Amino acid sequence: MDGLDGLDGMDEIVQEFLVESHENLDQLDRDLVELERDPSSKELLSSVFRTLHTIKGTSGFLAFGTLESVTHVGESLLSRLRDGAMTLNPEITTAMLEVVDAVRALLAEIENSGGEGTQTYPELVAKLNLILEHGTAGGAAEPVVEAPAPEVVVEDQPVVPAEVHEHADLHVVTDAEAGTHVEAVPVPAEHVVEQVAAALTEETGGGEGRRSVADSTIRVDVGLLDSLMNLVGELVLTRNQMLQRAALREDIELQRTTHRLNLIAGELQEGVMKTRMQPIDNVWSKLPRVVRDLSLTLGKSVELRMEGRDTELDKTILEAVRDPLTHLVRNSVDHGIETAADRVAAGKPAEGTLTLRAFHEGGQVNIEITDDGAGIDPNRLREKAVVNGQLTREAAAMLSDHDATNLIFAPGFSTAKAVTNVSGRGVGMDVVKTNIEKIGGTIDLASVPGAGTTVRIRIPLTLAIIPALVVGSGGNRYAIPQVNLLELVRLDAEQAETAIESVHGAPVYRLRGRLLPLVDLREQLGLPAVDDGTTYIAVLQADNRQFGLVVDDIKDTEEIVVKPLGKQLRGIALYAGATIMGDGTVALILDANALARGAGMNLDTAEQSVDTGTGTGSERTSLLVVDVGDGRRAAIPLAAVDRLEEVPHASVERAGRHEVVQYRGEILPLVRLTRMLSAESTVGALAPLQVVVCRSGEQLVGVVVNHIVDIVEEELSVRTPLATTGHDGSAVVAGHVTELVDVDRAVSQIDARLLARSA
Repeated sequence: MDGLDGLDGMDEIVQEFLVESHENLDQLDRDLVELERDPSSKELLSSVFRTLHTIKGTSGFLAFGTLESVTHVGESLLSRLRDGAMTLNPEITTAMLEVVDAVRALLAEIENSGGEGTQTYPELVAKLNLILEHGTAGGAAEPVVEAPAPEVVVEDQPVVPAEVHEHADLHVVTDAEAGTHVEAVPVPAEHVVEQVAAALTEETGGGEGRRSVADSTIRVDVGLLDSLMNLVGELVLTRNQMLQRAALREDIELQRTTHRLNLIAGELQEGVMKTRMQPIDNVWSKLPRVVRDLSLTLGKSVELRMEGRDTELDKTILEAVRDPLTHLVRNSVDHGIETAADRVAAGKPAEGTLTLRAFHEGGQVNIEITDDGAGIDPNRLREKAVVNGQLTREAAAMLSDHDATNLIFAPGFSTAKAVTNVSGRGVGMDVVKTNIEKIGGTIDLASVPGAGTTVRIRIPLTLAIIPALVVGSGGNRYAIPQVNLLELVRLDAEQAETAIESVHGAPVYRLRGRLLPLVDLREQLGLPAVDDGTTYIAVLQADNRQFGLVVDDIKDTEEIVVKPLGKQLRGIALYAGATIMGDGTVALILDANALARGAGMNLDTAEQSVDTGTGTGSERTSLLVVDVGDGRRAAIPLAAVDRLEEVPHASVERAGRHEVVQYRGEILPLVRLTRMLSAESTVGALAPLQVVVCRSGEQLVGVVVNHIVDIVEEELSVRTPLATTGHDGSAVVAGHVTELVDVDRAVSQIDARLLARSA
């Protein structure tokens, strides 16, 4: 630690130790003086002992040997007093106060140089040992009490003019015969400046005016911080009102003043928000004990790694994620990581690894919990969902591996074979997801069987003041948090007619070849529809799904202060809170997840079909119908479709025996559906390829079709028992016998080495 320059280079642990120790020393001074007045006070004696014991223990941990030895002898003396073997007297009190002074000097040396220096205080240690052995220091010198200085009396002396003070020192001369008088001795002006500079340096504690570590921090009650945050929120609202009013007036001075107010309010807001920010390590610090105890209980060996421990987020958010993180860590140790014997049998190290990682990205905090355990078998989850009655067998089969894995967040879902004190009751993961979503976050799970599982959480930095997009609908204004906003789309009447399609009455929009479900805000609010010729779409992210929110108008973006809804309105799921706009009116904050669920979108599985209100209760599946030649049709599950692309024939290359194209920085393998289904292509050899980009797990594949026919939603209740070339047989879709394509099986036919290179 040598060469540390004060706080700038000092280890954070040492900084905290210095701050707490300085506070403890001030308390020790007061307690020792009070204890001398009341030696029988067990409470004061115990307080002094605990304080010195804390300093000793931490100094030993940080390898400050001199500090530990001095405090150790002092602690031993206090232990004798506490046990009643000795009685406090002025000599012992003086000795203990000398210990306090020595500790204070050592702390100052540590702060200034990073080390304890050369002073080891052997005389003080010897004195304390003598008191311990004999009850007194024996021949120790009595403290010298200086006689008070003679009182200086100035009588009938002329007042020194101010001009003289600038170039003179005032000397008080005392003589037994001549009496006491004041002399003005002329000195050079530069000498006065030197004296003043020296005084300032002594007062501030250094030539650079740097505060000590104890003076640079202050403890503030959390309630006071919350109150300050509320006041800053009100200031932000007032600032917004002032900015809006000033913009309507042609008053340059007013606009300058409001601009200055805007800057000051912004800096004040940032400063107060920083006081509420805490490192995530405040939560993580409890997890090593959790992992250790649970590992012993389960007979496993687990190494816990932590990355990004200094990542900061709002205290309110930190408290909200404490329990979900603990639950996820327990799940990883219990369900994820295998026993040492199982790991060795699988060719893994006997010790499992659990990694926690936190980092800032896009104005949010990302937290990842990764284990190198057995992973999650999506087929097992599909089967469990069917057994539980949560999905039909057909619907479960249509799920991608990723969506099947995320079934684990469904209420009541559990894969544990037995109920233990750790897991198996079917509660927990759904509560984790609910609690994360309550604070505006999202959670996702990815797993590779045999390799491990990663849970990713994205949460906002703070809930108090957030940027938002203000939109209009039905004459009212609503705020959409920008963390949910992806992009904005404006369509005139002519564009809307061709770009917006209907799937059994549910509107969808083709956004760069991708099918985007649309949710009309007016419909969700129970307002009548209007047609003003222009369609505004706010593309939102809800959980892992995207949808377009159709609004009447898009206003502007601004920072809003989140106000909780009253208990009378908390039952309305569409709203996450409220805010006050610049003109003093109230705007409700929309909840993207609630909007999606209100429109019938299933955020827990891959099916995003909108309820058509048929009331049949049958399972409906969204399909992309394509032409494969010879008058034959095939259907690809819409849940597996990522994008629709048109690829020039010249862009097709070869990698081994496979056709590939360069796609968004990756190598996209191509599968010709006509070959897969043994059909005849009716498209010219040099014509552009119609490619349906599909996703299987984390792998993308391009399925080449003749052309796209339609998007439909069917119950698939009428199937043929005949053997067909379709992977999942054939069914009647939109009045035609259609062969059903299994995208996962199509991907499995591609050379695994090519997939590894393209990933």
